[in-house]
Amino acid sequence: MPISRRNFVAGVASAAIVDPREAIATERPSAESPQTAPADRYDPWLEVDPDALRHNVGVLSRLARGRPILAVIKNNAYGLGTVEVARALEPLTEIVGFAVVKTEAALALTDAGVRKPVLLMALFAEQDGPELARRGVHFALCTDDSPARVMAAARAAGRPASAHIYLDTGMSRMGVPYHRAVPWLRRVADTDIRIVGTFMGFTEDPDFDREQLRRFREVAAEARSHGIDLGLLHAASSAGVYHFPESHLDMVRPGISLYGAYPSNAGDERAIAELQAAVRLRARVVRVERLRAGDSVSYGRQYIAEHPTWIATLPVGHTDGIPREAVQGGRVLINGSLYPVIGAVSASHTIVEFGSEPGASIGDIATLIGPDDRAIEPNGLADATGRSVYDVMMHLNPTLPKVVV
Repeated sequence: MPISRRNFVAGVASAAIVDPREAIATERPSAESPQTAPADRYDPWLEVDPDALRHNVGVLSRLARGRPILAVIKNNAYGLGTVEVARALEPLTEIVGFAVVKTEAALALTDAGVRKPVLLMALFAEQDGPELARRGVHFALCTDDSPARVMAAARAAGRPASAHIYLDTGMSRMGVPYHRAVPWLRRVADTDIRIVGTFMGFTEDPDFDREQLRRFREVAAEARSHGIDLGLLHAASSAGVYHFPESHLDMVRPGISLYGAYPSNAGDERAIAELQAAVRLRARVVRVERLRAGDSVSYGRQYIAEHPTWIATLPVGHTDGIPREAVQGGRVLINGSLYPVIGAVSASHTIVEFGSEPGASIGDIATLIGPDDRAIEPNGLADATGRSVYDVMMHLNPTLPKVVV
């Protein structure tokens, strides 16, 4: 069965749009994240491709018929790096802001000089409120007491606060339940909080999503009948952008598709509009050896050579984001050819089989995830390993050095 985000979970912008001419120029990372593959580096690294990011924004904008995009860069921008992605996307006119779910991410973006609005789609600790308000971070009103929290933060910061209302229409994860939201919204309207948007999240059950959208629209209509300004309505994630045009509303809120991954592994999304993987996970070959017949590979001796066979060791493993299940069909691109993963993926090493002839030398670059072949695209790796593409992307180790190419 195709693994959607819904199955994966079950199993395991604002109104203030900054003129792009005033936005900061895209900056390259510091010397800690070199711009080219380091000649003397054998440890793994990530390469982030801004051109692919821009391509994907264009695709999503066309699917959403030009609606503004609030870019979801939560969870380390799905593995690519929160700041690196924000810097690449901020100059684009289609992007009107960024959404995160961790206070630290919101602060990191403002520290980095990001000027377009940053929405913190989560509850914040009271001691962090004043600093968030001082930096102009947009809050999510997601609990009954959120307005009081935000007002206190605004008073301490000495400046007005902006916020998005978060309605729970059936996800039962965060947000104020829709069936009792209108009286609460009337109280919110009596505060000095500037409401710039209102949003919800879908369960990604197609039939129930339509019921959720009906609930959302009904609450919005009733609130507006009371003169309550809800700002821009937004609901569509990447899956909604692709499959649920009615949910595009005033603004769309994609995440994973910004990075070149399709929201499900069903196979029909590429036919709708093609994305480009914006990340490569790479390492250099550190060992090339010829096994004798009967020699085994890695823990558990799951691979035993039936005849003399050349193999290579890569210094990248499941701690870096390669699924253990890669031995079930995962492949690695080296010198233009794909080679199967064999043995067992360990914490820091992956072994590939060349066959009767060596396919590489020590120091050659291996690509384990990237746009260069469908087999190693994020969705390709997800297909081969039986994992969710969200799992593949979000489990990329955040400490890996990032190269903006």
